[in-house]
Amino acid sequence: MVLGGCAAPRGIMLPEMQTWPARQDTLGALEHWEFRGRIGVSAGSEGFNGKLRWKQNNDRFDVTVSVPLVAGAIEIEGRGGSVRMTDKDGEVTDMQDVEADIRARYGWTIPVESLRYWALGIPAPGSPAITEVDDYGQLTSLEQRGWMVTVSQYREGGGQPMPRRVAATSADAKVRLVIDHWIVR
Repeated sequence: MVLGGCAAPRGIMLPEMQTWPARQDTLGALEHWEFRGRIGVSAGSEGFNGKLRWKQNNDRFDVTVSVPLVAGAIEIEGRGGSVRMTDKDGEVTDMQDVEADIRARYGWTIPVESLRYWALGIPAPGSPAITEVDDYGQLTSLEQRGWMVTVSQYREGGGQPMPRRVAATSADAKVRLVIDHWIVR
């Protein structure tokens, strides 16, 4: 019983997703999931590498980016249509346009609202996308909102292949994710 209290959260098993339409439908309908991994962002001479935790509950998300050599972390919370960022110094900012506000503050940006979907390996809804998939119905690349996204590796998450390595590149920034652990609820 003592060991049971220390176990990591397990999550549910996803159904088979052997076609692109099945993958889009299944992953697009997920309401509760999280992943932990690493993130790298570069934009010109600016950028960072750090740890990333993303927790999604319906239209609410909590993202924590921890950057070594910098005391603290950046937290981004989304609640419906509002997004709030707390920086490493504890300063809280309510954001109107997340990407533009992050760019103005740090000189680089991450596509926060789309990254939720791209990390799952599907296009963000509400915006046209050009997609390429492999023979297993898994996304290999997409172009959306001025970003080129590639998924170069998959690994098990919820009993099915989920993105492990994701790169998103725009005209002025590059975001790299390495997802180490998926939990689907």
